[in-house]
Amino acid sequence: MDHRITVIGIGPGSPDYLPPIAARAIARAPVLVGGGRALAAFAPPGRETYTLGKDIAGALAYIGRRLENSDVAVLVSGDPGFHSLLPALGRAFGPDRIDVIPGVSSLQLAFARLAVPWQDAVLVSLHGRDGDPAALAFAPGKKLALLTDAANSPRRIAADLLARGWPPATAVWLCADLSYPHEKVQAADLAATADSQGFEHCVMVVIA
Repeated sequence: MDHRITVIGIGPGSPDYLPPIAARAIARAPVLVGGGRALAAFAPPGRETYTLGKDIAGALAYIGRRLENSDVAVLVSGDPGFHSLLPALGRAFGPDRIDVIPGVSSLQLAFARLAVPWQDAVLVSLHGRDGDPAALAFAPGKKLALLTDAANSPRRIAADLLARGWPPATAVWLCADLSYPHEKVQAADLAATADSQGFEHCVMVVIA
């Protein structure tokens, strides 16, 4: 019987937000692949692990070797269906060999913290990638939920949105380290955000 890959969404990071089905899958997985923070938080002692880094090809090669003799669980932050390793795994091993356990995304948690519905929000990941310019275009009442990083920081994104015609008084929330004891949720506007520092890795919510 072919061994399988289970892709497990570990949510925003705190064990409080790990679904029980995900916890059970982690507990029985013989091999765990994930980022260092995820493995430190969730890998049982003594379990075989592989720490994900920038070398995705190397990680896929390792998973392929381990699949010859064992099932493999891959831990991804947030939900596997939103800008995770799932597409690369699907291309390498085929979707028929993959089981997916969804998780709570940081986008979900950000809107929950704000008590604001998000079914009408435009979701954009600028974490390690460029966004679709059309997604960032201004429209009255538009909501954006953006994943940021050091290169595409809130400061840079705010300046870009202002250049695209978003009003300076547009409401902004910067949500960092969600689910952790030191999480921060800061309210501002676009003008202030374009002149701010910090919050490089966060969820940035913008509501026109």
